[in-house]
Amino acid sequence: MRFVIRRLTISVFILFLASIFVFLLVAFSGDPLAQLKLDPRTPLATLQYRRHLLHLDLPLWERYFYWFSHAIRGDLGNTIAGLPVSPQLVSHMVITLRMVLVALVFSVIIAIGTGVISALYRGKFIDRTITFTNFFFLATPVFVTGLFLKFFVALPINQHAGKILIYTDGDQSPLADGSFFHRLPDYIGHMILPTITLILATYATWSIYQRSTLLETMDLDHVLLARSKGLSRRRVLLRHMLRNALIPVTTVIALDFAALLGGAVITETVYSWNGMGSWFLEGVGNLDVNITMAYLLVTAVFVIVFNLLADIAYAALDPRIRLS
Repeated sequence: MRFVIRRLTISVFILFLASIFVFLLVAFSGDPLAQLKLDPRTPLATLQYRRHLLHLDLPLWERYFYWFSHAIRGDLGNTIAGLPVSPQLVSHMVITLRMVLVALVFSVIIAIGTGVISALYRGKFIDRTITFTNFFFLATPVFVTGLFLKFFVALPINQHAGKILIYTDGDQSPLADGSFFHRLPDYIGHMILPTITLILATYATWSIYQRSTLLETMDLDHVLLARSKGLSRRRVLLRHMLRNALIPVTTVIALDFAALLGGAVITETVYSWNGMGSWFLEGVGNLDVNITMAYLLVTAVFVIVFNLLADIAYAALDPRIRLS
């Protein structure tokens, strides 16, 4: 508990500094009411109301502490259009997490599996094939993978089936209604391509790292001793090799969670998902401080939580570590 509390304290301090940096960055990027000011039909009273609503009439430091004091109570302010940010954040976050969490689970499984197979068959055809595939997807931009899957995978499958099985745009059908279980097939049909795109954009790095750490573990003294004692290959792999090889990979996966969210922004753009990615781009394009800060807050919290979980998993995998 002392370890967790100490890490949370440090994380909160980092989050506070990050919020100041991003707030200043967005605040100095331009005037969020510039478009309204350029329109000669905009009444002066409307401009004054919007300035007051967005607290642009306050000094910069007062604007930040007003935002901070309300954010810790769950009030993330209003958008430029005057709508509350918090309900929008929740609705967009649900859509994004539906894709990101599924992609994260499958990426970890595929990365560990391919990394282990590649290491066990080092130098053989299957190792070269997996390594080539990993570097291919690592070098391919997310939007290229997305467009390829849309035009060369989804469209031929749908044409062959005579109906839409795999959707290429949107996070759900406009006419989808009923309970969650009634809408589930529609959700799955819309999730297939974005989730596969995100998996292919993230698993390759982890797979390469898993292969490298497992190859290093193979030559450790305790592994050689376990082999000399006549233990089965499966027992040596699971009890003596994989457990140690998972330690650095766990940390890398946690640190790369921010990259996963960044990939989700591009993926949502390719597939026209109305998730946090499109919402964030809208906020940046409109110089909307409150939307940008809300996105930062959620992203930072997820990164902090995953890093904390990685530290705990690190200690659980390696009994030599002491949480002092």
